[in-house]
Amino acid sequence: MILKATASLVCTALLSLPALAADVTYRNDVAPMLKKHCYECHSLEAEAPSMAEFKLDEEKYKKAKVGPRLDTYEHLLQLVNGMSTGAFMRRLDDGTSPYSGGKPGNMHKYLCDKDNPAECAANLAVLKAWVGEGGWNLNRMAARGDVPALTKEQMDKLKLKY
Repeated sequence: MILKATASLVCTALLSLPALAADVTYRNDVAPMLKKHCYECHSLEAEAPSMAEFKLDEEKYKKAKVGPRLDTYEHLLQLVNGMSTGAFMRRLDDGTSPYSGGKPGNMHKYLCDKDNPAECAANLAVLKAWVGEGGWNLNRMAARGDVPALTKEQMDKLKLKY
């Protein structure tokens, strides 16, 4: 009896995952997570620049430990599918994606409170759901080294619901 109930719960949870992924939005899920974990260095309050401004003087901003703004949907899109396509995914990846070389991105550790890898994994799962099935990739607009350029098919997989 207990085994049947447990199996039923597991099946129900697995079947509801696609529905949950479809419901992930920037406004309800991504923005609050970024506010909690990233705005200290990636918001207007931190005097973070737009991506275009960041590119003009990267050394200045890196020295100040301030990254490109992520505090609006439009600013975030620049790092997901805009002029810096894939930067968001490269920085937050857990090291399991192709082309990561098994190494997590330099900002992955900030996806959670210190010493809480379960929270990092859960937050990464939310971000991957927001990006869309098959949309999480480390590619750029143009090929670099062993990493090929982003394809139209990959771009078409991005969901990015507001």
